[in-house]
Amino acid sequence: MTEKRRKLSALWMEVGPRFLPFADAATPDLPLGRLLRLSLFQVSVGMAIVLLNGTLNRVMIVEMGVPTWLVAMMISLPLLFAPFRVLVGHRSDTYRSLLGWRRVPFLWMGSLLQFGGLAIMPFALIILSGDITTGPQWVGYVASALAFLLVGIGLHTTQTAGLALACDLATEESRPRVVAMLYVMLLVGMGVSALVVGGLLQDFSQLRLIKVIQGTAVATIVLNLIALWKQEARDPSRTRPDRARPSFGESWTDFVRGGRAGRLLLTVFLGTAAFSMQDILLEPYGGEILAMSVGETTRLTALFAAGTLAGFAIAARDLAQGGDPCKLAAFGCVVGVFAFSALVFASPLQSAALFQGGTVLIGLGGGMFAIGTLVAAMSLAEAGGGGLALGAWGAVQATAAGGGIMVGGALRDLVSQLAARDLLGTALNHPATGYGAVYHLEIVLLFATLAVVGPLVRYAGGQPGPSRQKFGLAQFPG
Repeated sequence: MTEKRRKLSALWMEVGPRFLPFADAATPDLPLGRLLRLSLFQVSVGMAIVLLNGTLNRVMIVEMGVPTWLVAMMISLPLLFAPFRVLVGHRSDTYRSLLGWRRVPFLWMGSLLQFGGLAIMPFALIILSGDITTGPQWVGYVASALAFLLVGIGLHTTQTAGLALACDLATEESRPRVVAMLYVMLLVGMGVSALVVGGLLQDFSQLRLIKVIQGTAVATIVLNLIALWKQEARDPSRTRPDRARPSFGESWTDFVRGGRAGRLLLTVFLGTAAFSMQDILLEPYGGEILAMSVGETTRLTALFAAGTLAGFAIAARDLAQGGDPCKLAAFGCVVGVFAFSALVFASPLQSAALFQGGTVLIGLGGGMFAIGTLVAAMSLAEAGGGGLALGAWGAVQATAAGGGIMVGGALRDLVSQLAARDLLGTALNHPATGYGAVYHLEIVLLFATLAVVGPLVRYAGGQPGPSRQKFGLAQFPG
């Protein structure tokens, strides 16, 4: 019997790498087809972002009558997990497994959490809206909070582990272009899902809401399964249980040693907050101050996306010529200063064209800043430590974005109320004063970001190394 079991085990060891998912597929090169398939996890993340921050935001308030404060609280719940992305990254770097996988378990668990949250979300929201025929309303509060939190945890876990896996698979020279493609796919996922979900929910009903959200759950698990299939090679020697594993504190100390990583993360925090404060103010500003129609303000999203893609293209050209990613991020901040200045002057000039141009420049500067700082973070990662570096970048970026949005909205309301009561003087008693205060604060933060990132640019100062990597469309692997 023992001999039969031994032969059977040997047979499975031979069959496994050929037929089992995710098994031993890594190659020295990363072909374009494989990279596109891996990038599908970003599409699923984009779907979740649009659903949480866009579609459900409007549906819960307008169609379902949920109080605005409660909607804001629910949507902010996924941000609670953002700071823990650094722990997820570290854990995936040092994971112990007899199967030899580091990133796959976290990608799969993140996918399951996204699926679970989306699966229970529509029923929880229906109870939350006051439909007591299906259960007491307190169940809706608890279930809705759980659903949003599960989606948030799954989203952050999937994206952190997915970016770390891409960092593992790509060569040092190809990592910047891999980053660009992954973020282009994130935009694609957000754009396509916004159109599809918006069209399906145009004739709203509770049954249709259930179908759309649960359809998104199924699409998430399918896309992530396709993305993971045979991407990470099994290497038991790298994840064996008896392998020495540094603690998080030790890994973090190594990562921030020298001060360069800490300065980069401060740059990410300040710059991301600066570019994010206006996220929920652009369309209200256009409608209230410049009398733009609903259609015109809706097109601002397309202008912003076009500017972001242009920022990626400029990043491609700059890094292809050996540019420094920190210098690229600094240039993005300069573009942002001009962008927010255009928004400020759009009100006294009553120029919708200037406002639209400023929106494009926000996307342009934000795109360059995001790519530059992310590539710089990847270059700081030691061999096998990409998860910690990318987790730290993601944690700071997501926390700063969420905090920036909340501060921007609160500051606009506070200043507008003070101006309306004539507490700021007659000259500032204008609806645009609250918006202007936010835009001016964003300009100040961008100058602060430039001051922080300056030494990082001087540090790289024309020296070859991981911070001066080639990056161009012609260099996409294929």
